[in-house]
Amino acid sequence: MSKPKLLVFPAPAEAAGKRLDQFLVFHLPSMSRARIQQLISEKKVRVNDLESKPSLRLRGGERIALLGEPQPPPLRAIAEEIPLEIVYEDDDLAVINKPAGMMVHAGSGATEDARNRGTLVNALLHHLGKLSAIGGELRPGIVHRLDKATSGLILVAKNDESHRKLAEQFSSRHVKKTYIALVHGWVKPGRGTISSGISRDRIRRTRMTTRRQGGREAITHYTVQRRIDSSFGKVTLLELRIDTGRTHQIRVHLASLGHPVVGDTLYGAPQKLRARNSETLSLPRNFLHAAALQFHHPRTGVVLSFSSTLPGELNQFLAQLE
Repeated sequence: MSKPKLLVFPAPAEAAGKRLDQFLVFHLPSMSRARIQQLISEKKVRVNDLESKPSLRLRGGERIALLGEPQPPPLRAIAEEIPLEIVYEDDDLAVINKPAGMMVHAGSGATEDARNRGTLVNALLHHLGKLSAIGGELRPGIVHRLDKATSGLILVAKNDESHRKLAEQFSSRHVKKTYIALVHGWVKPGRGTISSGISRDRIRRTRMTTRRQGGREAITHYTVQRRIDSSFGKVTLLELRIDTGRTHQIRVHLASLGHPVVGDTLYGAPQKLRARNSETLSLPRNFLHAAALQFHHPRTGVVLSFSSTLPGELNQFLAQLE
């Protein structure tokens, strides 16, 4: 017996020449791009009753059937045995030194079969066991986040009461977060504040921007640590403190000044630094590190302060520049 066809429709004549995946994304705006890609990879999209690839070129007039629900069932994080550097832990919270390349939690577009393995949440569930449930089954314990390509300190809550109190500290701007970044060019003056609002880029949805009106308030303070005139070009090492925690905040703010973070190709940094003698140097991650974190313990009220030195790959990159 054939599988039930939950959505069946014809491809119009003007679809001729278009890829199947692009056609579906455009003509099914109620369904996310990630969900469409998932259904195709699971062979749940059929064209004239045949399994099809994303690259199939339509001719127009085909009968397209989707054999899956518009939205997948909600995901749950899974405990996974992954090495984890726990800087501090008690009954209420933990502070973790996250490496670059580790996602904090699986994306909403992930599937049960092709889940984003190796996430911080998965590692936390293995090492710590019970976490707060306020963030849901996909983000247990997560009070704030770091980008995948950013390393450094991240705070997690073990129970709901701690989560609520820590979240209040973040929203009231009582948590002090300090970052170290290396950016292209020489930043002047020696210290300053960037307060441009941040919103999602209308064209490239993976990017944020300061160029749209009505963006969410975002405040970043920076101090120049040193300016380096290397054979690979001028760069500046910055210490940054953020009052808000918007998506990609430091990265988009620095890029808006014309000083993208080294390695951050999403916001305009080159893939490789080229020296005058044509030698090249590259960094397979962003030069952005969450170096210090200070907050009040949610149970005792005692001020807790933690710091994390630059990881080895960033120190090595600096040494190569200097």
